[in-house]
Amino acid sequence: MNCRHCGEPLKHTFLDLGFAPPSNAYLSEAELSAPEIYFPLKLKVCDNCWLVQTEDYAKAELFFSKDYAYFSSTSTGWLEHAARYCQSMTERLGLGRASFVIEVASNDGYLLKNFLAAGIPCLGIEPTDSTATVAEQLGIPVLREFFGEALGRQLAEDNRQADLIAGNNVYAHVPDINDFTRGLKAALKPGGTITLEFPHLMRLIEHTQFDTVYHEHFSYLSLYTVSRIFSAAGLRVFNVEELPTHGGSLRIFGCHSEDARANSEGVTAVLRAEAAAGLQDLAVYEGFQPRADEVKNGLLSFLIEQKRMGKKVAAYGAAAKGNTLLNYAGVKPDLLSFVCDAAASKQGKYLPGSHIPVIAPQKLVEEQPDWVVILPWNIATEVMQHTSFIRIWGGRYVTAVPVLETQ
Repeated sequence: MNCRHCGEPLKHTFLDLGFAPPSNAYLSEAELSAPEIYFPLKLKVCDNCWLVQTEDYAKAELFFSKDYAYFSSTSTGWLEHAARYCQSMTERLGLGRASFVIEVASNDGYLLKNFLAAGIPCLGIEPTDSTATVAEQLGIPVLREFFGEALGRQLAEDNRQADLIAGNNVYAHVPDINDFTRGLKAALKPGGTITLEFPHLMRLIEHTQFDTVYHEHFSYLSLYTVSRIFSAAGLRVFNVEELPTHGGSLRIFGCHSEDARANSEGVTAVLRAEAAAGLQDLAVYEGFQPRADEVKNGLLSFLIEQKRMGKKVAAYGAAAKGNTLLNYAGVKPDLLSFVCDAAASKQGKYLPGSHIPVIAPQKLVEEQPDWVVILPWNIATEVMQHTSFIRIWGGRYVTAVPVLETQ
């Protein structure tokens, strides 16, 4: 396999999580008795451009299907994050009724509905029918397509270039990151701005966040590598913000290479921090696997101990990161009896691989588990606020990443 960005041969493995099904391929009861598709889940690192990437095995269409189960609006914290972003961008860029905003991977309209309410023309681009339908019901126009250079050029030809192109947690999800970036270039007005948010590879390594690795994430990104990818497409990263979302993310601001805006000091600061953390040093990548194994073993030991003690353990959050962790650890319903999730699209189904049933959060009151494992640790505070009633019967919480913690 060659690097998806620079084309150099990939000789170094960063992480090997064995075999796993797609993390969002939730199963119906009838599907439990049918064969389940597993793919190798292995990351390589390019020692030329330092892009961390999954091995090539499957196409995006397998992961982002018409009945895609992830709806962004399920998390109140994420809705608030999106609303703050829209207000900030409107003020910073002077957006108004004469402006045009495009969001790539617009999901269920969680973000664009804020621009719609402000009277700012917008367009969502979203290939999954399940989420696009919800966005359209809010009045948001949606193109049901995968984004890339061809679509970017078509938008330009149709005089629909954007003043702002937003992409939250999509850049890591595209198999051809060069084609996608060229699409951003084509669809951006002269003087326009691109913002992309993605989990920061530096934080993944720092906090052993290996459970954020799954097949839908084709790339694991640093500012250094993204700057190189942008430059190759005729774009430039001129500003960056560090965000707490998803365990530590970057929001990068991009423009055409010839744009007059100067690069911020923040760009230099983050690049220096990445270099100091060893992100252009193979030793950092080659030492990561034992740390991931330690997290996995810690969770497994905890669950086995609780079973021996006769305790009931459940989980909260049927999230992709939870599926990565559970499948790598080999956890089944005998150790984790059920998982609660607020998304109606997941309730009544079963987690891929582990086949743990997904039920509504109110079932916690009926089942009264001794422990609740919070799988989406990035929203642990929000989960504990919504389920604080488990304290009534002495229930407690567990998170496994970056180390096992109980509270």
